[in-house]
Amino acid sequence: MGPLILPPSGTIYVDTQILIYTVERHPIYLPLIEPIWRAAQANSITVVSSELALMECLVLPLRTSNSTMRTAYERALLGTELRLLPISQTVLVEAARIRATSSAVRTPDAIHGATSLVHGCSLLVTNDTGFRRITGTRVVVIQDLLSP
Repeated sequence: MGPLILPPSGTIYVDTQILIYTVERHPIYLPLIEPIWRAAQANSITVVSSELALMECLVLPLRTSNSTMRTAYERALLGTELRLLPISQTVLVEAARIRATSSAVRTPDAIHGATSLVHGCSLLVTNDTGFRRITGTRVVVIQDLLSP
């Protein structure tokens, strides 16, 4: 499919997998998603995720008592060009609508999708094909970028 094509401006939503690939410097996926962070550093786009991503990213470091990894995640999610958006009542109602119309979408993914929709994101970047079930937002699955 080729490289990730970003809009020239606007807000890009990244789900938890993208944050994990970034912090853990995934050898295959990091080169595909680096343009997101370069564009954010250049202030041409805004990169957002849900506050839920903080919880999701910290589970493994806390479970394994890996303070170095925990610090890396906290630094990446709380002190960079990423902005975490709150899980508001509006987001929860939209997440319920997503779950009601597509029962195959899990609750955490519905919250991510709803956050993207409520905040008018022009693109949702993920590596989870289940996000394609969420209507009303443009989804890019980065695994597709590796396919010819």
